[in-house]
Amino acid sequence: MSIPPPFRPRETAGWSQALAVLPIDLQRLLLALDDAILAELEEVRLRVGQPIELRFGTDSQYLKQGGGLTMMPPTAAVLSQAALDHAMQQVTQFSLYAVEDELRKGFITLPGGHRIGVAGRIVTDGGHIRSIRSISSLNIRIARAYPGMATPLRSWLADRADGHPLSTLVISPPQCGKTTLVRDIARQWSENLVTRRRSPAKVVVIDERSEIAGMFEGRPQFALGPRTDVLDGCPKAEGLLMAIRSLSPDIVVTDEIGKQGDVEAVLEAANAGVAVITTAHASSLEGWRRRPHMEELFQAHAFARYVILSRRRGPGTIECVLDGDGRSLV
Repeated sequence: MSIPPPFRPRETAGWSQALAVLPIDLQRLLLALDDAILAELEEVRLRVGQPIELRFGTDSQYLKQGGGLTMMPPTAAVLSQAALDHAMQQVTQFSLYAVEDELRKGFITLPGGHRIGVAGRIVTDGGHIRSIRSISSLNIRIARAYPGMATPLRSWLADRADGHPLSTLVISPPQCGKTTLVRDIARQWSENLVTRRRSPAKVVVIDERSEIAGMFEGRPQFALGPRTDVLDGCPKAEGLLMAIRSLSPDIVVTDEIGKQGDVEAVLEAANAGVAVITTAHASSLEGWRRRPHMEELFQAHAFARYVILSRRRGPGTIECVLDGDGRSLV
């Protein structure tokens, strides 16, 4: 079977929620942009005293004074301190204390699952990050759910003999669609779409950074299916063990494994007969295996499938699908 082209988003709604934190004059400039640009908008980067940067697809441009886009900094709209303060007031609802826990992680979650990355002076206590003060820049990351993104992979996600879910690791550099893909894999298993099972799979999402479910005030902002439970803000290793002990999942979905504790938890899940769907930063299987602790997972055949993504033809480009021994299935 050939690799399908990268998934193209069908929906463009949602970015207006993320942009609502900006002053009205900046909102108007952004909302006046071409629909095709807004449909692919990934980030709005705000730095005090610097041009407002937009990132979409494989491109980066500045918001132009008076409207439109430009590559020339002298003609770009520059972010003022007042505009940054306005955005922070909207994001925090005028209370930094209310978002203190999220700020320790460097981001704040908005309705719709969008996220605001925060940079500034780091306040520490005993070597641990306590908060961020004197905030100097924000990164508005537009979140979108692309239902159907995982559909081309269905035939590789389940055992052909009995339909049992296969542990799968999605590998790619940053911003290639890993989280978006595992979110849709979770939804499709939960909706019994991957392969029809008389007893549909029970799914648990361990959402340490609140990116998969995009929880806001206790509710997922993304569709995860009717048979999915979410442990929000929960460390991966502890969450995997909690889920196995108390929620009896068939599948556990999490994001960005990399620590020794993650390795031990994944192996524990494998020994308990629970499939793990997760992601890792690397550009190839070989690069992932060279990361600390990861070779142990490969040698233990903890994953039956490896999906390699890139941005070569846009986010979500499937470069290859490999079996547990690293042999190409496509």
